[in-house]
Amino acid sequence: MENSGGGRKLKVTLVRSGIGYSKRQKRTIEALGFTKLGQVRVLEDNPAIRGMIAKVSHLLTVEEV
Repeated sequence: MENSGGGRKLKVTLVRSGIGYSKRQKRTIEALGFTKLGQVRVLEDNPAIRGMIAKVSHLLTVEEV
């Protein structure tokens, strides 16, 4: 289980608004825990979070911590 996450973290920043995007994408932003533009969240690096990030990657920036 080399690439299973192993406690790694991702620093995710909401850099674009969800206005004008589908309700599904807005719900994904909310599920990631974002409530404000420019907000930064440190999230676990796992396949579920990676999938959510992939769905709204055009609205986020991601860095490994």
